[in-house]
Amino acid sequence: METFKDLKGQETAVELLVRAVQQQRIAPAYLFAGPEGVGRRLAAERFAEVILTCFGKQSQVASVLRRRILQRNHPDLLWVEPTYLHQGRRLTAAAAAEVGLKRKGTPQIRLEQIREIGQFLSRPPLETARAVVVVEGAETMAEAPANGLLKTLEEPGAATLILLAPAPSVLLPTLVSRCQLIPFRRLGQADMAAVLRHAGHEAVLEQPDLMALAQGSPGSAIAAYAQKQAIPADLLAALLQPPTSLREALERGRQIAQLLDTEAQLWLVDYLQHCYWQQVSCVSPAGLQALEQARKYLRSYVQPRLVWEVTFMQMLEATAPS
Repeated sequence: METFKDLKGQETAVELLVRAVQQQRIAPAYLFAGPEGVGRRLAAERFAEVILTCFGKQSQVASVLRRRILQRNHPDLLWVEPTYLHQGRRLTAAAAAEVGLKRKGTPQIRLEQIREIGQFLSRPPLETARAVVVVEGAETMAEAPANGLLKTLEEPGAATLILLAPAPSVLLPTLVSRCQLIPFRRLGQADMAAVLRHAGHEAVLEQPDLMALAQGSPGSAIAAYAQKQAIPADLLAALLQPPTSLREALERGRQIAQLLDTEAQLWLVDYLQHCYWQQVSCVSPAGLQALEQARKYLRSYVQPRLVWEVTFMQMLEATAPS
């Protein structure tokens, strides 16, 4: 189907979605499961376009409909993203970045957002006979919102819900059982390069460390490039070698906590682990384990400066002569 032509490397997912449309058997709920940045969001946008076209009460120019979906302003489309709470307001990751909010945790789908889905579906569609709800980051739901969504999935009405998550295992089994699974996979090198060039990110192709770290995810490669550019070059160069003194270890911890938010720090853990694996001669297994512990502590909202200071001190101790 022409609508999915720009979804590279996801032949199985496209085939399942196209078959559902051709056979007029669109399910009440779908789970788009796969790594971040491989096309799940794009597939959800394109599938929403197909549904809103097939069930539209009036014809629309395809380009106009696509623009309305991309801008999230179609009255029969509700797009739900994980949010932060800031001064009583919910902010998506993009909105938080725009206002310069230093994020100390990770965004999540909240119970209030699940209630809004119920309110959205309680009214009949305006321009179509079938509404569409997309829930990004479905894995970020706590138990209460997950149970609330389960009630909606049991009686969705004239709507199709699309959940985006890394894998079925990160959701409640009862949620997964009510969704048709659409698998997404990591892309090969040729598809990766094609997607990055099409998106205007040729510069990423010149960063072999980021390409390797992305592991077949164009979106992750693009995000990693942005993260790398945001870290001062001298600091990043210094971090690629273990600290050689206690003063250096403490200073590195202070700089990271001062300059980077939690999301960037979590990315830095992944990046340093990848780079250290490439130079095992200067970083011991204990040093790599210290970084793994740092990730767990950062996700548990431990004070970031303390996390990094302890991590670098452990690395220093691991490299010190016995």
